[in-house]
Amino acid sequence: MNIKKVLVSTLGTAAVLGAGFFASTTSANADVRVSVKSGDTVAKIANQYNSSVSSIEQANNLKNVNLIYVGESLVIPSAASTSTTTAATTGSTTTTPSQSTTSNTNSANYSGTSNYSHKTASTGTTSSASTASTTTSGSSSSAKSWIANKESGGSYTATNGNYYGKYQLSKSYLHGDYSAANQEKVANSYVSSRYGSWAAAKSFWQANGWY
Repeated sequence: MNIKKVLVSTLGTAAVLGAGFFASTTSANADVRVSVKSGDTVAKIANQYNSSVSSIEQANNLKNVNLIYVGESLVIPSAASTSTTTAATTGSTTTTPSQSTTSNTNSANYSGTSNYSHKTASTGTTSSASTASTTTSGSSSSAKSWIANKESGGSYTATNGNYYGKYQLSKSYLHGDYSAANQEKVANSYVSSRYGSWAAAKSFWQANGWY
């Protein structure tokens, strides 16, 4: 007998038989093999054989579970197979939270990484501040050297009446300690309290010829 296969478009739409139909059921191990009859749907077959739509879909590699044909031969997994599949699926589901946990851990790591980047940015800001500070310090150092050169030619032993040393400080400021270290210390203190910075002291010197 010639069998014309008719497409079943949805689970609820029955397959229509063109020239005739036949059905056969055989046992292969624990599974069953059936031929699609007119009016069959995957859901109906699954219910009839105590199986499941997903099990039938997997067993027959159906690309679209809504498309079956009259006369098409389908392997129907037994209830035992379905249980095994369900158990495997359950196992997979059990694994999913674990993966989620890993994902959360990664998110935490990502969060840590995000905090680390923020810290790096702050460090960068600090670096910029340090650079600015270094530049200012360099400017002050340059101004300090400029004044020392003008005052004494850079000599810690230069003398001019009551003024002594590299920065020509009043001897009363040095309190009898003419060491290089004390000259530097006293000079820094004097300029800081009087001008605020060596750069400002230099500007004053340039305008007045002394500081």
